[in-house]
Amino acid sequence: MSRQVFLYDQPDRFVAGTVGLPGRRTFFLQATAGPRVTSVVLEKTQVAALAERMDELLDEVVRRSGGSAAVPAVAPSEIADTAPLETPIEEEFRVGTMALAWDGEEQRMIVEAQALVELEADTEEDLAEAEERLLQDEENGPPMLRVRLTGAQARAFAKRALDIVNAGRPPCPLCSLPLDPEGHVCPRQNGYRRGA
Repeated sequence: MSRQVFLYDQPDRFVAGTVGLPGRRTFFLQATAGPRVTSVVLEKTQVAALAERMDELLDEVVRRSGGSAAVPAVAPSEIADTAPLETPIEEEFRVGTMALAWDGEEQRMIVEAQALVELEADTEEDLAEAEERLLQDEENGPPMLRVRLTGAQARAFAKRALDIVNAGRPPCPLCSLPLDPEGHVCPRQNGYRRGA
């Protein structure tokens, strides 16, 4: 079976979003172009890492170009996307690895999210070889979402993604662990339940 690649070259919309209540949220990346919608599941830490790395890469592009690249310094408010995810949400795959690149010729950010694949091997060496073969197999590799964004779209994506990550449960003022609505057992309170 050949590799399934969901390609969006400058999509109508590319956002991070969630379903569920804080503490029990499922995180998604969703790309849309016309009637076509692709949704993939990933972890909160992956969303945060993607957004932070995207901002860093855009800052580096601006720095190296001396400010001549078509990349805004901050997310443009006129393209801010605060709408919920498109429904129904149908998960294509769970993200394992992600990659970012800047196409200087086209002035586009390239985002790739590849499906999580479980490999079996007897030794660490065999596992490393299997991973390398899988990454290099363009025709039979795991499913992948590939999105090409303008600098402005990338800034807007990163801002929304970080806002969504930070909209979770508030941290405990004593231990910084997330507070559930019913409180939590705080290690700094010797195991006493701390209210929200």
